[in-house]
Amino acid sequence: MANIITTKKLCKTFSNGGVQQHVLRNIDLEIREGDFTVIMGASGAGKSTLLYALSGMDKPSLGEILFDGEEITKMTTDQLALFRRKNCGFVFQQTYLVDSMSIMDNVLSAGLLVNNDKKEVVAKAKKVLTSVDINEELWNKFPSQVSGGEAQRAGIARALVNTPRMVFADEPTGALNSKTGKDVLDALTKFNENGQSIVMVTHDITSARRGSRILYVKDGEIAGELNLGKYVSGDRERHMMLRDFLGGMGW
Repeated sequence: MANIITTKKLCKTFSNGGVQQHVLRNIDLEIREGDFTVIMGASGAGKSTLLYALSGMDKPSLGEILFDGEEITKMTTDQLALFRRKNCGFVFQQTYLVDSMSIMDNVLSAGLLVNNDKKEVVAKAKKVLTSVDINEELWNKFPSQVSGGEAQRAGIARALVNTPRMVFADEPTGALNSKTGKDVLDALTKFNENGQSIVMVTHDITSARRGSRILYVKDGEIAGELNLGKYVSGDRERHMMLRDFLGGMGW
């Protein structure tokens, strides 16, 4: 498959009390369209910083990021905002749904930022909410009136309403119990099986098993890579391969 994201000598440096902290170091990376790429690493290794750079949420200090051949590192702040609306969906550990808006209105608000045809956006919102098992009786409820798993799945629907080229997920199951976390992973896996490209940061081996490709970040560099292929439920060998890979990385 074609590359959707390519980085060249990607660096990110922060100043902390006058001391330069190198969070990302000369990362050359290619992410293929249709892949479910998982980024792992110890706390502070740079995995979330890498995710935010790839999505255009944070500018690197040096290097290039090409998204579908377009260099986003040269974009202005306004251009980046428009780029993200059209091309990226985001799922975070916290849902960041607007408490004063219904589940449906939260999804519609994201869709209407890109498409002025309200009828078309409503139809798409209904489709994606149904696809993540948010039933119609929940559409007019507020985020505080649904479970954590339902809110997170609604967040996935919001991320997908504009048919993004890439979904970026940062610890999407980190605040959920194992049952609701599995529901969220099942939703992401289903979309990936239908061709959706995903990049996900996680520290959880159960979540990481869903990825077709695992990148391990250590001290701001890609220290290792494991290709697992498409996820198959109950694949014990997959779990063993991932465990052995992470053990070799010192995880």
